[in-house]
Order: sequence, then C-alpha cells, then structure tokens
Amino acid sequence: MKFLSGAIHLLIAAFLTALTQVGGVLYIICLWLFRKKGWKKYAYFLGIYLLFTFVFIPLLAPSVGRVRIENSETIRPRNYFYMLTNRNYVTPELNEALKQVSKELQIHYPNLELAYLDANFPFIDGFPLLPHLSHNDGKKIDLCFFYQKNDSLTNKKPSWSGYGAYVAPNQNEWNQTIACKNKGHWQYDFTKYITFGTWNAELNLAQQPTKELLKNILKHPKTSKVFIEPHLKDRLGVQHAKLRFHGCQAVRHDDHIHLQVQ
Repeated sequence: MKFLSGAIHLLIAAFLTALTQVGGVLYIICLWLFRKKGWKKYAYFLGIYLLFTFVFIPLLAPSVGRVRIENSETIRPRNYFYMLTNRNYVTPELNEALKQVSKELQIHYPNLELAYLDANFPFIDGFPLLPHLSHNDGKKIDLCFFYQKNDSLTNKKPSWSGYGAYVAPNQNEWNQTIACKNKGHWQYDFTKYITFGTWNAELNLAQQPTKELLKNILKHPKTSKVFIEPHLKDRLGVQHAKLRFHGCQAVRHDDHIHLQVQ
C-alpha cells in the first residue's frame, strides 16, 4: 500500500509539473513538511501554491529574463486557467509588443480585448509547455481570433479553453488538415478534444478585426514568425514573409494565432 501511495503521489507531482512547472515540486515539499497533518496538507499545498503563483514567481521570473504578461483593460487571458497554471510568462520584449499591438488595435476597435492563451512558463529555457512543441523560451504566445454575432463584434469566444473551435475551410479553400492527416499526422486536429466546453455556436470569425490584428503583429519590428492556417491566410488576404505555415508536425491553427518574437 505504501508503494502504491508513493506511486500515486509521484504521478500527481508529474502531472502538476507538466501543467504548471512549479506545482510538482511544491506538492512534494508540502507532503514532506506537513506529512502529519492528514488531509490538511492538501489545503496547505493549495495555499502555498497560490502564494508562489501570485507573489513569489512574478518577483523571481525577471531574474531569468521573463515577466508575467501585464494584463489591462485591453489585454486579458482567455480565462484564469492560464494565470493559475503559470502559463502567462513571456520575455519583456514580447510583453511590450503585446501592449503596442493592443494599443494600435484600440484605435479602430476600442471595445475589443486582446485575449491570450498559452504563452510560456516562468523558468528554464527548453522546459516544455505541453502540449506545445515550441513554447519553451518566453518568445511565443497564442492569441485568440475576434468574433462577431450578426455583424456585431463581441469579446465572446466559441470555446472555454480558446482552442479547438475551428474556423474551418470552405469547400473552395485548401484543407490543410486533410492533407496533413493523409500523411499520417494524426495529431493535427487533436485540439478539438481540449475545448473543455463549446458554446456561442452563432459566433463567426470577425474577419476585418482579425486581419487588422495580424497586420499590426506583422509590422511590429520584434515579430519573428506568425502562424495561422493557410486557408485563413488566403481568406483574410494577408501576405507577409513572416506569416508562415507551421508544418504538419504541429496542430492546426484555425482557432488561434501563434506569435513569436526575436
């Protein structure tokens, strides 16, 4: 029984590490420090985790070149999951780029919020932020599209996570998903399983604001690469050397924009 209990705790620690980077270490420390507290040790863990997430980590991360994304009235996470799991850290350059892009967007669309999804963990270059392949150096972030309902712009999104609710290709548009899956890349549309709830089925892609967002991102001097699905690149009519196809080894990008800075 003791072996089984230990294995379960290790699995929980591994899961928390993959999800939050620091949660696994804090979990093991709390199990040891409060081993005689019974179920209360889990409450202690929760309190210590929140203290680290919202107080200590934001103070420590700049020492290794990352900062917590500066939320504002115009820049917000899709939901608090991204803050609670420490997936909202970027380099100072990317943080400033987000603020500049948001500021320019407000000129034409003052009521729209720039909603972000997964960015990076606060520490250690190369530490994987699953399930992403490249969000491991503070220089990448995923951003939501803009949507509308009956031609009225809204900050609502079609899925809870921000992922997996696709702006699929029309019949006359190139279907990269079929092309990639025919080549054996089964994972290409697996994000449809991590929506964690879909709603607002009446929402449609707001093409002009999304196009404006892309243009503002692409003209920023720090932008290195931007990924969206090929059919959306054509539909929005945005052509730029930095706007690229991400490759079949990744996942489809017709539910978000991937931004990478130098």
